[in-house]
Amino acid sequence: MRRVWIVAFPDAQLLDVTGPWEVFAMANRVGAPRAPRYAVSVVAPAAGAVATSGGLALVAQRSLAQASGPVDTLIVAGGVGTRPHRHDPRLVPWLRRTARRARRVASVCTGAFLLAEAGVLDGRRATTHWAMCDTLERHFPAVRVERDPIFVRDGHVFTSAGITAGIDLALELVEEDCGRDVALAVARWLVMFLRRPGGQSQFSAQLAAQVAERDGLRDVQGWIADHPEGDLSVPALAHRAHMSPRNFARAFRREIGVTPAAYVEAQRVEAARRLLETTSRSVAEVAAACGFARVETMHRAFRRVLRVAPAQYRRHFRASPRAHATAS
Repeated sequence: MRRVWIVAFPDAQLLDVTGPWEVFAMANRVGAPRAPRYAVSVVAPAAGAVATSGGLALVAQRSLAQASGPVDTLIVAGGVGTRPHRHDPRLVPWLRRTARRARRVASVCTGAFLLAEAGVLDGRRATTHWAMCDTLERHFPAVRVERDPIFVRDGHVFTSAGITAGIDLALELVEEDCGRDVALAVARWLVMFLRRPGGQSQFSAQLAAQVAERDGLRDVQGWIADHPEGDLSVPALAHRAHMSPRNFARAFRREIGVTPAAYVEAQRVEAARRLLETTSRSVAEVAAACGFARVETMHRAFRRVLRVAPAQYRRHFRASPRAHATAS
C-alpha cells in the first residue's frame, strides 16, 4: 500500500485535490491483483473541513501535526490560497521536511509556488499554470521555469500546469507504478478526452477553438468532426455554410478563434488518434481514413498538434486486450 498525501489549505482549488484523488482511487479499482494500491489522504494545516476557492468544503483526514511517518507520494494543490500560505510558518517548513522523506513530490498548478518556497524546486525544471509562469520565474530565480508543457519531471519532483493537468500528472504517476495499461484504463474510465503526454503544450488547436455563434458555422463544425475524410477545403466548407470563401474564412477565424485549415487539421488528428488507439489499422490506412493526402502529412500534423509521431502515439496510448478486460 502506497501512502499518498494531497496537501490542501483554505482557498485551494478543488479539482487540484479531487482530480488526482480520483485517478488513484480508480487505479485501485482497475489495477491487476498484484499492482500497487494507494492509500490517499488529504492533509491540511488543521484536520476537518477545508473551504476551497469555489466554496465547497473538503474534509482533511490529517492535520500537519498528524501527518508523520513514511509517505510515498506528496502532492501539493494550487489555487488562490497559495499566495497567503507561501509564508505559513507551519506549512512551508513541513513541506520542506516531508519532501525529503517522500519517494516523489509533485505539485498541481500554483502549488509549485509552495514547493519553491520550501526550496524543493531550487535548481530544477518546473512548470505551473501558464498565467503564473512569469511570476514564478520572477519570485524564484533558482527555478528553471518551463512555460509550455502539461507537466515536467525533474528527478523525483513533478510539477504540472493548471487544474486539469493535475489529472494528467496523476496518470503519469500511476503509469510509473502500475504500467501503461492500467493508466490508460483509468483514463478511459474517467472519460478523458485525451491521455496527454507531459511534453504536450498547454495550448492546442482544440483548446483554442470555440463554438461558433452563427448556425451555419456551427453546422460546418459538426460536419468536419463527422467527415474528416471528406473535402474540407475552404471553398467546400464555404459552400456548405452558404457563404463566399472569403467571407467564410474571415467569419470562421473571428468566431472560432483559429483558421479553417488549423481547425480541420486538429479534427483530423483527433480522428486519427482514436483510430490509432482503438484499431489495428496501419498508419497509412488511418491517414487515408482521416483525410490526410499522404502519411507524411499526418506525421507533420501529429508533430504540430500532439508533439509526437503517430506510431509513437500508438505505442504509448493504445491499450492491450488485457487492459480492456481489466477495466470491464
